[in-house]
Amino acid sequence: MIDTPPVLSALYRYPVKSMRGQRLDASPVSPLGLPFDRMWMVADPAGRFVTGREYPELVLIDAVPSALGLTLSAPGRTPLFVPSSAFTEPCQTSVWGDRFAAWEGSAEAADWISAYIGARLKLLWTGAETARRVKVDDSVPLSFADGYPLLIIGQASLDDLSARVGRPLAMERFRPNLVVSGAAPFAEDGWKRIRIGTATFRIAKPCERCVFTTVDPETGRKALDQEPLRTLAKYRKTPDGVIFGQNVIAEGSTELQCGMRVDVLE
Repeated sequence: MIDTPPVLSALYRYPVKSMRGQRLDASPVSPLGLPFDRMWMVADPAGRFVTGREYPELVLIDAVPSALGLTLSAPGRTPLFVPSSAFTEPCQTSVWGDRFAAWEGSAEAADWISAYIGARLKLLWTGAETARRVKVDDSVPLSFADGYPLLIIGQASLDDLSARVGRPLAMERFRPNLVVSGAAPFAEDGWKRIRIGTATFRIAKPCERCVFTTVDPETGRKALDQEPLRTLAKYRKTPDGVIFGQNVIAEGSTELQCGMRVDVLE
């Protein structure tokens, strides 16, 4: 029997941190990650990042990026185009204690998001070039993502979790960039380097999961039974936290396309 290599089965990007993601058939990738991925972020008036942990309704906002800016849309709201040229004011912000420079200035976007969420918030942009770097490797640029440019999850890992929880779970609630099919459940935990297309990818560290995974991406509501985090904690708990997925750094640039084979190099 011939072993069939795993394949890249899905690609996702999340233009605004915690807002609805976009599934892609193909995308360029570089050490920064996927184009437009988490280049915008919602913050409180002091510039501190806010996410779906505090405001689950953020997952219901669609954000479609372009070279000129971002279009926001949500149920019951008139869509708003936010041009990149509106971000004229440099500011300091932080993500998980990591302080760095970004841009603000779109009063329209701040009003639109604040009215929808019901709290005073504003929209930040990384700028055309992000000032942030990955903590463990300052040669790697980083957007507003939690700590690494990319996240990979095996489809079999999600299937295993769904079976244990007792209901199907959408991959979107875990917000991966790369989904791989055809490998054993949690095979990605044992990978160190993989190749997709012409680029290699370094598996940097496991991804610790939080209460955001309990937010249903379709309804914007947290699960009353605390699933799937409760089940994950029963069999995926480590000294660093509850683990699901692996953080990844691309070691080069390539064009990714769903269906590409994934070669495990180490």
